[in-house]
Amino acid sequence: MAINPTARKILKALSFDGIEVEASRHLADLKRLDPLKIFYRKINYPIYNGEFEIPTRIFFPHESAFENGGPNLYKVMLFIHGGGWVTESVDNYERICARLANATEQVVVSIDYRLAPENKFPTGLEDCYAVARAVFTNRFILNTDPEDITLIGDSAGGNLTAALSLMARDRGEFIPKRQILIYPAVYNDYSENSPFDSVRENGTDYLLTAGKMRDYIDFYAGSEEDKKNPYFAPLLEEDLSNQPDTLIITAEYDPLRDEGEAYGLRLEEAGNHVEIRRIKDALHGYFALGIKNFHVKESFDYINRFLGNEPEGEV
Repeated sequence: MAINPTARKILKALSFDGIEVEASRHLADLKRLDPLKIFYRKINYPIYNGEFEIPTRIFFPHESAFENGGPNLYKVMLFIHGGGWVTESVDNYERICARLANATEQVVVSIDYRLAPENKFPTGLEDCYAVARAVFTNRFILNTDPEDITLIGDSAGGNLTAALSLMARDRGEFIPKRQILIYPAVYNDYSENSPFDSVRENGTDYLLTAGKMRDYIDFYAGSEEDKKNPYFAPLLEEDLSNQPDTLIITAEYDPLRDEGEAYGLRLEEAGNHVEIRRIKDALHGYFALGIKNFHVKESFDYINRFLGNEPEGEV
């Protein structure tokens, strides 16, 4: 169903440039007051990156996760949240992670990495790497087969997921087998000089604007040199070989659409298995909507097929 003219006018009115960090964080924190929050079993478990304690939250798909030997029987999705590297938290992503666990029948481990601008690149990425290393090398509460771990992230979390896969290959401490990138930010230029049409076509009227992306990039980068680092912008990586099997999901009316799809094509050209799915009529951020939203249901179908599961119905 296409976006109707009235909805377009409303979206345009709500689309403005500029990020005020504290106001944006307070707005994001309203998600904690979710009146539709479903019941789920979860536990918190910290991982250390040096002396810093990184909170993680583990979501189990249902009560039977604690039967027949406990949660170690389950496959794991290591989830990295979005928010422009500046906002959001595991608290704000509880609905998403709980429903992802239920829809996929997998345990979801959500990472509360440190945010910019207080913590510039690569601090948040290193936090994600530390958690991934612990999970993949069984220094975690879950005793999971590395073959059964999938990396997943949305938006800035998709950026961190892609960068984490590159970092894992380069450091050689563990090898991710699968990654799911949901409308990922994988480039560094959201000006009129961007090589991607979606920045110009969708960068003013669909909530996430090109101007906001420029602010997010500036908050995350510690220097102009950081912006040229492939761990900052994975699409800049010249060698994309030996990357995980990858599912990339993009949204039609999203300034990040074309760069995500270009990253998928580059991965495929480098010899990796890649699936690219574009969600028609969707906006950036739709994955946070309820499970009954048809864009979310379509995405869960793609995710389950990618994971080797049967497509799910309503959760």
